[in-house]
Amino acid sequence: MWDTLIINPMVNTLLWIYSILGQNFGLSIILFTLLVRLLTYPLTAQQMKSAQAMQEMQKSKKWQDMQKKYKDNREKLAQEQMNLYKEMGVNPFGSCLPTLIQFPIIIGLYQAVIRALAVTPVQLLDLSIHIYPFVNAASLIPLNNRFLWMDLSQPERLPIFGIGIPVLAIFVVITTYLQSKLMTPISQPGEQGAQMAQAMNLYMPFLMGWLAYSFSSGLALYFVASNLFTIIQYAAMGKINWRNLIPARK
Repeated sequence: MWDTLIINPMVNTLLWIYSILGQNFGLSIILFTLLVRLLTYPLTAQQMKSAQAMQEMQKSKKWQDMQKKYKDNREKLAQEQMNLYKEMGVNPFGSCLPTLIQFPIIIGLYQAVIRALAVTPVQLLDLSIHIYPFVNAASLIPLNNRFLWMDLSQPERLPIFGIGIPVLAIFVVITTYLQSKLMTPISQPGEQGAQMAQAMNLYMPFLMGWLAYSFSSGLALYFVASNLFTIIQYAAMGKINWRNLIPARK
């Protein structure tokens, strides 16, 4: 089931893109990332809708009165907040769902990249199982695994003065942090959804950076491209909160 729904479509899509881009696997991953962003746009739109509903709710008189009335009773405040969420149809964790849904894509892409870059007879045999009959794999395999300074099947390191610097992993941390900060709706301190968002903003960049550092550079390239495309997408729709990145002086 996993291979049928995730691995096979990803492997064949990557091979198809690779065939039309002059057999450049790095560019194939970047274009594949753009396709993923377009396909997951409904989730992105729902995320923005949830964020907008959250902001409107926090501006309401009922919300403000609740904060004052139960400011010394956090348990009761949390209960009343959940009741208001249900009443107004707001999901306090809606902004986290698209990020969580990305994990199957990340796992699937890693496995697809490793399979597509098969070189040994055993690996080539395993790859043949995942290729659709209409894909002319014989003219494509083995794939060109070089992109810029990287071997896309190996963790990325840029040798500088004899030291391997994980440039892509650093970019993954930076762009993941920027994406999280720019896309997080402005919330009031102590609010449950805000606490969840702050935790995600803190831990997610380092988690993604560790994955980029540890696994194949093809996966790290996907992370960077996905983060940049997401930021561009939100900026084009006017949904980025620049004040989250550069807080106003009090």
